[in-house]
Amino acid sequence: MNMSHSKSALLRQFASALAAVSFMAAPVMAAEGEEGAHGGGSHHIERQDWSYSGIAGQFDRPQLRRGFQVYKDVCSSCHGLNRVKFRNLVQPGGPEFDEEAVKALAAEWPNQIMDGPNDEGEMFERPAKLSDPIRGPYKNEKEARAAQNGAFPPDLSLITRARGVHNDAAWYIHVPMMLMDVITGYAEGGSDYLYAILTGYEEPPEGFHLAEGMNYNKYFEGNQIAMVQPLPEGGAVEYEENAGAKASLSQNAADVTAFLAWAADPSMDQRKQLGWTALIYLAITTLLLWLAKKRIWARVKH
Repeated sequence: MNMSHSKSALLRQFASALAAVSFMAAPVMAAEGEEGAHGGGSHHIERQDWSYSGIAGQFDRPQLRRGFQVYKDVCSSCHGLNRVKFRNLVQPGGPEFDEEAVKALAAEWPNQIMDGPNDEGEMFERPAKLSDPIRGPYKNEKEARAAQNGAFPPDLSLITRARGVHNDAAWYIHVPMMLMDVITGYAEGGSDYLYAILTGYEEPPEGFHLAEGMNYNKYFEGNQIAMVQPLPEGGAVEYEENAGAKASLSQNAADVTAFLAWAADPSMDQRKQLGWTALIYLAITTLLLWLAKKRIWARVKH
């Protein structure tokens, strides 16, 4: 009894310590964000409310469709989606466009597919098919850098997995925050980062030296980014009346971010649904096994 009581007391003390440290984390991180704002560093990136966040979140179909429109009209002029095929735009869990419409889109896509060799042994370009990836405008990195004044526009297929929000908190604050992320299923750091970058362009503060060919972004590390502002204040892409939202900078940025989050994990909806099915199955099986155990051993004296 003494040992059990001691363990319970230790667990209560540990839980209290975690709660206290988590409570202190918010003002510390806010203070770091303010220091970055006035000291020339990047601002603190806030977490956004995504429909697909957490263990039960799902992608919003209209948002994915709007996001693809933003990618097609703005981002595709520099960036490709080499790990996403046109047929993925039709499959369940994604934008779920009409197949015939996507076939026509692939055939008209300006960045054609290098194929071959033909009967003469030469390589040739052809229109894309459903089975082909969504190519960007450049054939290789050197061509891209030559066209972009030395900067390399990355492929966006995995951009929300390749980027994330940097946490500068001390380890005793970082650990409980990380545990809380595990409990809540937070995995949208890349989405938060990308949205912040797209909405973080502004005029540099007085006294800030901006290098030639660079643009000021308050969320980018060092505040200087080679990419020009892709989405203007009013929104670069106008939506149709039945699109489910009105165009604006924040709406364009949120929609294309959600689409790129799907591009990095196109099977997320099905995976989460399968996970919940497995958990329900295990819960029912556990209950049945417990009832069977109670029935079998009910007459046995202990």
